[in-house]
Amino acid sequence: MDFKFKKYWRKTGLNPKWGNVLIEIVKQKKPKHFLEIGVFCGVTSRNICEFLNLVQNGDFTYTGVDLFGDDIGDDDEMKPSYIANQKFSNPLKHIYYNLYLKENLNSLKSVKKFLKKFDNKISLHKGDSNKVLKNLDIKKIDFAFIDGGHSYQTTFNDLKNIYENIKGKKGTIVCDDYQDVSYITDVKKAIDDYVKKESLSLRIIEGKFAVIDI
Repeated sequence: MDFKFKKYWRKTGLNPKWGNVLIEIVKQKKPKHFLEIGVFCGVTSRNICEFLNLVQNGDFTYTGVDLFGDDIGDDDEMKPSYIANQKFSNPLKHIYYNLYLKENLNSLKSVKKFLKKFDNKISLHKGDSNKVLKNLDIKKIDFAFIDGGHSYQTTFNDLKNIYENIKGKKGTIVCDDYQDVSYITDVKKAIDDYVKKESLSLRIIEGKFAVIDI
């Protein structure tokens, strides 16, 4: 299947190159229940939903967790530059979204509208993943993509909350910003520490994604 990651004229944390790498990992695993921590403007979410809709013939679910425009509220947490700056470098996009629509693409309302095609398949949750994940029923999740808070504690907690729900069954956790390309020290340390604590195997994809196969 020749599926290509699209930007959909929105801001995204993954450019098409890395989006296609993620899609390839998803293609290998063919999950039915996908969890994403760090939705941002919904571009990765939309691509994942489009892809799973094809390979699973519509039989899939997507769960997304994000602050959706709220302040982080934690001095130890880092806000990536692409989130802090909502202004487009492309003047046409800036005029359309910022001046004409006056739309915050990272708002829950905007992302819901963007994913409306899959309204009956998706579940979006606003808030800090440290708190939200504890109250979500994610026992069915068989694939998680973590690209939310980038502090040590948040990354460690996200891994812990997800792993405790999917251990004992086949599943995959993919973490962004692990090495080389978009290396973040706290993210790498948290992943390494948790993998060691639980005696898990870790493989690195193209110096960016850390993949944990359960």
